[in-house]
Formats: sequence, structure tokens, C-alpha cells
Amino acid sequence: MKRPSTREEPPSKRAKTSRGEDDYMPGNIIEIELRNFMTYDCLVCKPGSRLNLVIGPNGSGKSSIVCAIALGLGGEPQLLGRATSIGAYVKRGEESGHIKISLRGSTKDEKLTIIRRIDAHNKSEWLFNGKVASKKAVTEIMQQFNIQVNNLTQFLPQDRVCEFAKLTPVQLLEETEKAVGDPQLPIQHRALVDKSLELKTIEMAVKRNGETLNQLKALNAELEKDVERVRQREVLLKKAESMKKKLPWLKYDAIKADYLKAKEAEKDVKQKLEEAAKTLNNLREPIEKQKLQKPQMDAKCKRLSNLIKENAKRRMELLEKESSLGVQIRGKYKEMGDLKKEEESRQQRIIKAKEDLAIAEAELRNLPVHEPPKDVLDKLRSQISDLKVSANQKRIQKQDKEKVLNQKNIALRHCVDRLKDMENKNNKLLQALRNSGAEKIFEAYHWLREHRQELNKEVYGPVLLEVNVSNRDHADYLEGHVPYYIWKSFITQDPHDRDFLVRNLKSFDVPILNYVGDKHRHKEPFFISNEMRELGIYSRLDQVFEAPDAVKEVLISQFGLEHSYIGSKETDQKASEVAKLRVLDFWTPENHYRWSVSRYGGHVSGSVDPVDRSRLLLCGSDVGEIERLRCRKEELEETVCALEEDLKLLMTEQRSIDEEEAKLHKQREEIVGNVTLEMRKRREMENRVDQRKRKLESLLREDDQDAVMAKLIDEAANLNTRRLQCAIDIKNLLVEAVAYKWNFAEKHMTSIEFDAKIRELEHSLKQPAKFAQQVACQLEYCKKETEDHRQQLLAAKRHAESIAIITPELEKAFLEMPTTIEELEAAIHDTLSQANSTLALNQNVVEEYEHRQGKIEAITKKLEADKEELKKCLAEIDALKDIE
Repeated sequence: MKRPSTREEPPSKRAKTSRGEDDYMPGNIIEIELRNFMTYDCLVCKPGSRLNLVIGPNGSGKSSIVCAIALGLGGEPQLLGRATSIGAYVKRGEESGHIKISLRGSTKDEKLTIIRRIDAHNKSEWLFNGKVASKKAVTEIMQQFNIQVNNLTQFLPQDRVCEFAKLTPVQLLEETEKAVGDPQLPIQHRALVDKSLELKTIEMAVKRNGETLNQLKALNAELEKDVERVRQREVLLKKAESMKKKLPWLKYDAIKADYLKAKEAEKDVKQKLEEAAKTLNNLREPIEKQKLQKPQMDAKCKRLSNLIKENAKRRMELLEKESSLGVQIRGKYKEMGDLKKEEESRQQRIIKAKEDLAIAEAELRNLPVHEPPKDVLDKLRSQISDLKVSANQKRIQKQDKEKVLNQKNIALRHCVDRLKDMENKNNKLLQALRNSGAEKIFEAYHWLREHRQELNKEVYGPVLLEVNVSNRDHADYLEGHVPYYIWKSFITQDPHDRDFLVRNLKSFDVPILNYVGDKHRHKEPFFISNEMRELGIYSRLDQVFEAPDAVKEVLISQFGLEHSYIGSKETDQKASEVAKLRVLDFWTPENHYRWSVSRYGGHVSGSVDPVDRSRLLLCGSDVGEIERLRCRKEELEETVCALEEDLKLLMTEQRSIDEEEAKLHKQREEIVGNVTLEMRKRREMENRVDQRKRKLESLLREDDQDAVMAKLIDEAANLNTRRLQCAIDIKNLLVEAVAYKWNFAEKHMTSIEFDAKIRELEHSLKQPAKFAQQVACQLEYCKKETEDHRQQLLAAKRHAESIAIITPELEKAFLEMPTTIEELEAAIHDTLSQANSTLALNQNVVEEYEHRQGKIEAITKKLEADKEELKKCLAEIDALKDIE
């Protein structure tokens, strides 16, 4: 397919950036200033306008400048492939530092200054032209100048060369396009590739749809003759349709005739029902008259029944009253007999009471008088009081001793606890790590102890807890040689353990190292030559500490401890001669010497750093304080023992006083008990005399028995009179009850005769009622039948009208058709059979023909749309290729 000859004008070319009068381009670095960054205390560097080279031996700080550029222009620590935290780039021994980078602006006089302040606690602060800014603002400034520190084709750190070598040609092209300066170039490149793929897809679709369209047209041309044959059946179908219109009207006429018959039958049954109802009413009139008299007779019987019940109730009340009066009379007679017996008994009790009173008075007169020993009781009281005073003094002394002992015990416990805390090495080391910046080291250490059973192999850490250095100077050397991050690290011996810890300890900000063990690694044997000994070198850094093998191997292999030697003050004075023995790293009590040999010129350069005191390995343990606490503990233990002995002696003395006081109390209680017993005997005797006097007076004050007896006789006579009256009333009620029952029997017999007569009349009424009920049921059935025929008639009429409305033309056509339903249905069936015989072989052909015709139209539309899309895509590709 040819491309369209006309196309839109290409967009204007990207403007070329030119250098200024000072030979600098906008965005060039014109000055770098570093403070306490990695190996630098202070550095000011002013790059030239074009190619800049930083030359120097290994370890001289070339990479430090590159790291500063990347971090100062918005890069992350992970970009450099070194430490993962920004705090690791602060110079050892310092708390903070900063990176200051000045960029050339759009003009020679415009200067953009970016400052990034960092500290050992992984905090960053950004300043732009002296004002506090966010990292997002700094990133936007870098995008204006197309500075991409994360693009390996524009900025390639030495630790990420392997990543650059792994890039494919396509990735290199994309990264180069991003780096050349125009941010739209990679977007346009990607758009051109997408449009080319889209063009190929559309061309294939156009070709495929054209072939399909030609095939469908050829197939439909073969089917046109068969389709023409099928269309002849329409005439037959039209004829059958006309006959179908008459069929529902014939059915309507048949249903109408049935409806008229049902209506006539309903009218006859209704007349029979009226005659039966008239006969039934004539028979019911005498029954209704009898039923009206029956309630009057029932009311009279009920009134007599109520009078009988009321009479029985009154008789029952009188019987109960008479029974109650009989019980009272028998009680009065019994009281009379009891009263006679009580009088005889009272006389005997009076005689007995007089005799008992005389005996009690005689015993009271013969009872001796007992006087209490007051002198003995006063003496005992005085002795008990003195013992109480002495016991209280001992008790106060004991409380004072117990209070002092309690205070000493508390002080002893505090001293022991503090001594344990100071002597617990792990807690001190973990606290030192926390103070140095590892804020969650305690949580990480306890988490590892709780989940140690989930690990495959032994895990060590933090490393500070695994390393043991006995010499303070050696601790200074080792801590100064090994980077800080390694002391808070955890060391695993299995890749799965490492992944497990990395996932779970990520939030605690602790490094995870995996020791795999290198059997082929050459271990440097420990050897001190005579020349070294003469210069004061006596050991090597890997020999001055103890640690598990895995921990020791990691420290040695990672930080070259087997190449770092330890010397004395004499070595410090002869440091220049040590380098001649090929010892490039050694420690003295005052300085740390490091020498490096250039790969290019072979010349030797060195650096000397002062030795910092250890802040972690020894973590400021105060031996004097520990010794003082131990002495204090011994003093408190001796004091406690002495106080306990004094307390035991006081308790013994107090117990002796209490026992003596108890004896005196017992002796006094015995005397008081004897006196109380004698006094109780006299009081009991006096009480006994008083009681017998009161008893005798009570017996003499009792009422006269003759008056009581006369009173009981009168009450019994009165009760007998009332009982006789009750018997007379019961007799009268019995006579009245007999009269009521006789009258009730007569009325009840009359009511029974009425009931028999009513039942006889109702029995004669059953046959006419049954006949009337049958006629009523027949009428209901006829009504239902008539209603059903009427509903069928209405439905048939609605159906016939829905098929065809009778018009003069249609009525004329109906006259030429059969007049019965059977003949009309047969004619319709014959016509449809003739029409279907024409369609039997060609119906599927017509469906297939119409289906293909629809597909031909759809494919034609799709083909036209694809051609338009193809022209548009070609125009867009030409426009993209014209862009420079």
C-alpha cells in the first residue's frame, strides 16, 4: 500500500544548548565542598568547564568525591552499592557532616547552591541557596538540567560496573536516549516502535479480511437459485393465513350455542328451588311457635331448681351451726371436770410451797459470809503492771530493731541488683550499642532469642556480644579498625536463615551478614620476625580477641585483620622503618599507620590517624565502682547479721516477760474465781428464797373456784337453748324443700313433653329440607356451568377479534371457505403441507445465505475502518521519523 503524499509539518527541532562566555554549560558543577565526609575533614574542589580527572593511589579518596556528587545531587545510598544508610558516610568519630555543591545557572552570574547535611543517626537536611528545601524540590532542579545520577550511562559508580555490563543493547540505547538531554526522545522512540507494531497488525488484518470477503461472496452466489425457490411458498402461506382467521369465529359460534343451553337449564332449576322453599316455610311455622313456649317452661324449672339449692344451702349452714354448738357444750362440761381436779391440786401445791420456802430460808441463814483477799489482789495487780511496762519497752526496742533491719535489707537488695546489672556484660554491651545509635538493638536481640528454634543453623549477634578482648589497648585498635555497622550486625551460616532474618529484622535497622565458609581462602599464618620484634611489633590484630569461628572469619576476611599488626611506643618512634618490612597497616598506643602502594607509579603514600578510645568493646566499665559496691554489700550483710542476733535476744527476753505475766494473771484469776463462786452461791440462794415466796403468793391469789363453776353452768344452758332452735329451723326447711321438689317434677315433665313434640315436627321437616338443599346445589352447579360457558365465550370472542375483525370483505371471503370446524382445519392442514414441501430442502440454505450476507456487510465495514486506520498510522510514523 502506498503512503499518502501529504503529511503534517514536523515539529521544530530541539534547541541546542550552547556554552557561555565562561565556557560552562547550565548545570555544570563549579564547586564541591565536603565537611567530615568519609575520609575527608575538609575539602574544597572547583572542577573545570570540560573534562575533569581525579588521579591518585588507591584509598586516597577519589571514590569519596564521586559518592559526594551522587548523594549531594539527590541520590540514595543504595545507588552507590556501598553502605545502605546515609549515616555510614559521616567520618568515623564525628557526629555530622555536609556536602555542598554549586551549579552554574542559566547565566554566568547565576549560581545554584545545594547543601545536604547528614549525621551519624541517618538524618538528612536539604538547603537550596541557603534556605531549607525538600528533597522533592532538589529533584525537580536536577530534572531541569537533565542530571540523572541513577542512569548508569550518565553516572557509573565503580561498585556498579557489573550492573552496567549486564545491560542489553536495547537497554543501553534507552538509557543513552535518557542521558543525551532531551526528555522527549525516549518517549518518541517508544511511540515509534509501538506505531510500527500497530502498522504491521493493521496490514495483516486488512489482508485477512479481504480474503475472507471474497470467499463469502463466491459462496453466496452459488446459493441464490435455491433461495428463489423458497420464496414461492409465500403465496400458499398467505392462503392458509386467511383460513386461520375464520377458524376462531367458528369456534366462537359453537361456544355461544353451549352458553345459551346452560342458561336455559339454570332458569328451570331456579323455579324448582322457589317451590321447595315455599313448602319448607309452611312446615316450619308450628315448630317455631312450640320453640317460643319452650324457654318460658325452662325458666320456671330453673327458678324452682334455684329455690331448692338455696333451701339446701340454708339447711347445711344450720347443720354446721348445730354441730359447732354441740362441740362448745361438750367443751364446757369438760372444763367443769378439769376445774374440780385443779382445785384439789392447788391445795396440795400451796402446802408444798410453804415447806420449800421454810427449807430455803434455813439454808440462807446457815450460809457463811466470804470476804475477798484485797491485799493479795493489790500485790498481784502491781506486779502485772510492772511486767507490762517492761514488756512494752522490749516491744518498742524490737520494733526499732525491725525497722532498721528492714532498711538494711532493702539497701542490701538494691546493692546486689545494681552489682548484677554492672557485672552483666551482655546488658552493658547492648546498652552501649543503643547509646551509639542502634535504637532497637535490644528488641532485635530478644526477638532472635525467642525465635532461635525456627533457624536451621547457629546465628551469632550482635557481633559486639560475640567478641571478647581482654586488653584495653587492643580493644581500642580493634574497634578503630572495624567499621561501626559490623558491631550491631547479625551473622548467619545458612541462606534461608539470612532471608528469614532480613524479612523479620528489617524494622529494627540491623545489618544481616551470611557466612558461607571459603575452604580455598588462604589464611595468613601468624609470624613475627626478629626485625619486627626489634621495631616493637609483638602481635597481630586477628590474634588479640576471641570469638566464634564464623564471627572471626567474617571480621578477618572483610576487614583484613590478618594484615594489621600491633606495636609499642618504640614502634611509634620508628614508624618509617616499619614500612620497609612490607607492613602496611599497624597500630601503636597513640597512632594508627596505614600505607598504600600505587598500582601505576609504584610510589608509597601513608596516612596517620590518632587512636580513639573504645566506646563499645569496653563500654566504660567502672571497676572501682564495682569494687566499692562489693565492699558495701559485705558491710550491709554484717550489719544485717548483727541486727538479727539482737532481734532474737529481744524476742527471747520479751517471751520470758510474757510467760511470767501470764502466770501472775492465772494466779489472780484463780483468786477472783473463788470469790466470784462464793458470791454466786449466796445470790443463787437468795434468788431461790424470793422465787418460792412469789410462787406461794401466786397460788394464794388465784380466783374462787365456785364462781367459775357457776359461770360455766350458765354458758352450757345458753348453748343448749340455741342448739334446740337450730333443730326447729332445720325441720321447717325440710318441709319447704319437699314442696319445691314436687312442683319442679311437674314442670320438668311438661318440658319433656314439649321437647318430644318439637323433635317429631322437625323429623317430618327433614325430607322437604333435603329436597330443597339438593335443588340449591343443582342451582349452584348450573350457575357455575353458565359462568364457565360465559367466560369461554368472552375468551373465544377476544381471541377471534385478536386474530381478525369481521369486515365486509372478510365476511365475503369466509362464505367461500368450509362452514364446519373439521372441514376448515383439514383445508388449512393441506395448504400448509403443500407450502412446507417447498421449504423442506431449502430452509437451511436460506438461513446460511442470510447469515453470510450479514458477515459480508460487517467485514466490508471493518475493512473500510482498517484502511482508514492504516492511513492514519502511516502519517504518524512519517511525522515521528522527521523529528530529530
